[in-house]
Amino acid sequence: MKILVADDDPACRHSLEAILATNQYAVTSVGDGISAWDQLVSPEPPPLAILDWVMPGMEGEEICRKLRQFFMLTPTYIILLTSKGNPKDIVLGLQAGANDYVRKPFHAEELLARVSVGKRVVRLQTTLVDRMVELQGALSKIETLQGLLPICSYCKKSGMIRITGRR
Repeated sequence: MKILVADDDPACRHSLEAILATNQYAVTSVGDGISAWDQLVSPEPPPLAILDWVMPGMEGEEICRKLRQFFMLTPTYIILLTSKGNPKDIVLGLQAGANDYVRKPFHAEELLARVSVGKRVVRLQTTLVDRMVELQGALSKIETLQGLLPICSYCKKSGMIRITGRR
């Protein structure tokens, strides 16, 4: 699974990259909010992002708020990673659109557990979208068949088609 890491602290960014890469995640990392935004609105955005709150260009909370205004069939799962630990900040981050919130300094095991939850949510959303597309296809076929029924009924009544019930 592709994960975007956005943090302006190079040490933290490299630590996150190492932890995630060791656990078989494909990591793209950036050092500012504008670069993170560009990745998240690209044609193939990462399904999961770990964003620092305080970054140059655009803060993580602002990225969450703006990203949630876009319609996305499968929205990006966002984990805010920050030293802000005030309960009001946590609420603000979640209200802005973050799916989860991890405080710095973080514990690798906790972060990986939260990423695993995000991965499950992304898979469920992807499965739901796939089923929705299948249902839309089936509905289209049903609508086509319903359009043919009046024609068939007319043909039967006019004697153009004779239905015998035999095979």
